[in-house]
Amino acid sequence: MGISQSYGQPLPKAEGIALIRAAVERGVTFFDTAEVYGPFTSEDVVGEALAPVRDQVVIATKFGFDIDFATRENRGVTSRPERIRQAVEGSLKRLRIDTIDLLYQHRVDPAVPIEDVAGTVKQLIAEGKVKHFGLSEPGVATLRRAHAVQPVTTLQNEYSLWTRGVETNGILATCDELGIGLVPYSPLGKGFLTGAMNKDTRLGDDDFRSNLPRFSPEAREKNQALVDLLKRIGAGRNATPAQIALAWLLAQRPYIVPIPGTTKLHRLEENLGAASVELSQADLQEIEQAAAQIHIEGERYAPPQLAMVGRDAPPANH
Repeated sequence: MGISQSYGQPLPKAEGIALIRAAVERGVTFFDTAEVYGPFTSEDVVGEALAPVRDQVVIATKFGFDIDFATRENRGVTSRPERIRQAVEGSLKRLRIDTIDLLYQHRVDPAVPIEDVAGTVKQLIAEGKVKHFGLSEPGVATLRRAHAVQPVTTLQNEYSLWTRGVETNGILATCDELGIGLVPYSPLGKGFLTGAMNKDTRLGDDDFRSNLPRFSPEAREKNQALVDLLKRIGAGRNATPAQIALAWLLAQRPYIVPIPGTTKLHRLEENLGAASVELSQADLQEIEQAAAQIHIEGERYAPPQLAMVGRDAPPANH
């Protein structure tokens, strides 16, 4: 996402391609994009970058928004079956692939039964256009209903040391029970947990974090305590705060695959270094106890975006 939008100016296409290829050279095999990123431009960059190594990588993308193909205006969520098919055809073309490895519903559509969504993806799998089905930020009931129609391979929810809702809202427990993988997005707290920001950091108008309650200067000042904790743990292990944050996530479940985004090669290499940071049970306990004393200030999203997470689809006979 970050290569094409949200964090200030998008990367020039050639730089985005070079960065993705540098990730492949360093052993990265899983790449996540979406129709709505850009919109459309992210899939184009990912597709061109990965074309030479298509058989060595897993490509995930998402449908779920009503995007005007001419104006690129995003008119909100939609998972009508005909729109899912339209999105998939566009994604296949931009990604330059014959099959989407992992296809997510980006956000639950409160107007379309999840059985219709899962059923459409099931058909696309039968047609060979998709391999695996995923959901992002559904309610537990919706996840179960979808899984009953077409097994859900992975769930993509926000999860990090400062966004831990999956631990208490039944999502993690349901993944345990049903054998569903978890792909945490924003595993570095949209950059905050790296330690690269503080209360004085200026966010541009083209940076979506400037509208998030958790990124107000006051919230950042209060939330600095979490970064200080990561720095303290990292200092004893020659690891950065970002590496400790990612290592902590990896230690939560064997099936967790975080997807930190970046636009910089040195950050890519720093993130990959997290895979070799081993946190002991004592380390994890220390983090847990210290984090429990820290109150996270501010909601993770503004109200319109917050309204789109954790909700359920209508019943099938709606």
